[in-house]
Amino acid sequence: MEIFYSERQRQHAPQLELQNGELVPYAEKVDRVDAIISTIGGTLSPEDFGLDPILAVHDKGYVEFLKTAYQDWTDEGRKGDAFPYVFPVGGRRPLDLQRIDARLGQYAYDCGTPISEHTWDAAYWNAQTALTGLHTVMDGNGHHPTFSLCRPPGHHSGADYMGGYCYLNNVAIAATAALKRGAARVAILDVDYHHGNGTQDIFYERGDVLTVSIHADPRTDYPFYWGHADETGKGAGAGCNLNVPLPQGTAWDTYESALQSGLDAVARFKPDLLIVPYGADTFAGDPISHFRLQTDDYRHMAGLIDMLGIPTLICMEGGYAIDALGANVASFLAGFTA
Repeated sequence: MEIFYSERQRQHAPQLELQNGELVPYAEKVDRVDAIISTIGGTLSPEDFGLDPILAVHDKGYVEFLKTAYQDWTDEGRKGDAFPYVFPVGGRRPLDLQRIDARLGQYAYDCGTPISEHTWDAAYWNAQTALTGLHTVMDGNGHHPTFSLCRPPGHHSGADYMGGYCYLNNVAIAATAALKRGAARVAILDVDYHHGNGTQDIFYERGDVLTVSIHADPRTDYPFYWGHADETGKGAGAGCNLNVPLPQGTAWDTYESALQSGLDAVARFKPDLLIVPYGADTFAGDPISHFRLQTDDYRHMAGLIDMLGIPTLICMEGGYAIDALGANVASFLAGFTA
């Protein structure tokens, strides 16, 4: 299996996040990459496909904000990472906002996604990693998968907002590029612990992309406002969004049947390409999540996905139990190569 990753993704290094009412060490740290690479071995460098595939998904004003936010923050005399503190809950509308504090709130929906000095560069190369994986899959024969080691993750990022450690939606960028290249239908099967709300938002009114997410029930878990079972798509996308929320404490016996319902939906959709946002935060020992999957379960999960026989791109999402992360990712990838 070909694995793509850029060392520039390592540069994103916020120090703190706001969680449960206090500033705590940032969970999405570079140690995650070290844990994975030390277990799965070498990686290949991505190609540079430029800004166009990013701008095909993300609002130009938002992209320009990501490029300059940290410099604008420090130009105001601020120290440390850039954090929002005020949000337009009553409604978002285009405004010519000059102050960095206002623009942070305009483009963010939480206080757990700070911008550090090299966040834009890391996010940019993150997208290139996903795009390189995509084109490798589409250039290949059969359904042999490719793994894009994306970091920071992306599935919480919408067309014009960041949140949940996510700045650019790598999966959405890859799916859109696949359609532009000639794929008629793309399916996204998100198996991260948290709902992929940004991905859902981006494709909610499209009929050529199926979005399936198996995740913790948003009545109890982040991101709360998205991911409910009654969200099924709109307009041309009606019926093309499937959410399968599960209770805290879910183990493999329950998870497997939920996964199978998602796989059945993908099979019925008959996509030309499958993209799997994979999060290892469904692991029993994850410090910020509450499922009870074990390392060996990931091999079984991947094996069931592989049985679809669809060309597959895997993009890394969450997973914060650092000591077990490498083994969990290796187990998942082994389920495909087996």
